[in-house]
Amino acid sequence: MSRRDQLLAEAARLFAARGFHGASIEDLGAAVGISGPGVYKHFPSKDAVLGEMLVGISRRLLDGGRREVEQAADDDDALERLVAAQTAFALTEPELIRVQDRDLANLSAERAREVRRLQRAYVEVWVGVLTRLRPDLPLPDARTAAHAAFGLLNSTPYSASPRREVLQEMALAALRRVVAP
Repeated sequence: MSRRDQLLAEAARLFAARGFHGASIEDLGAAVGISGPGVYKHFPSKDAVLGEMLVGISRRLLDGGRREVEQAADDDDALERLVAAQTAFALTEPELIRVQDRDLANLSAERAREVRRLQRAYVEVWVGVLTRLRPDLPLPDARTAAHAAFGLLNSTPYSASPRREVLQEMALAALRRVVAP
């Protein structure tokens, strides 16, 4: 793992635990075994770390969602794959969910717009699958269903030891209820 990637991973952990303003550049450097000013060799500012972290995860989720749909045998398989991928993300990287929830407002306006644009595109990947499964489903309802699934799955950082199978089953049951004729 590169030093830059180490810094992003430790920043996610620190920001999730303490908040963006509660973690200093010195804390971040110490977490990866360098001085605080050494962080500036990799990022121009703490703001840039947060921006890279949140834009990066938004881009990774979008690219991953598109890939899951492309590789699916059909739209039902695509829905299962999207739910499985989102569940895996929520269970393996809960600190990024915490940082997103708490610190998105600390991004520059430009980076916040980029995160929101990527997030909207990710929602639309889900909406596409849902509306292909049920062509008469109004777009606002499909978006509501996608956001509800994210809410369920992304609540895991605030849960005690959630089980993957339970989360996936609940999300799929809710989404399949929406797309049922």
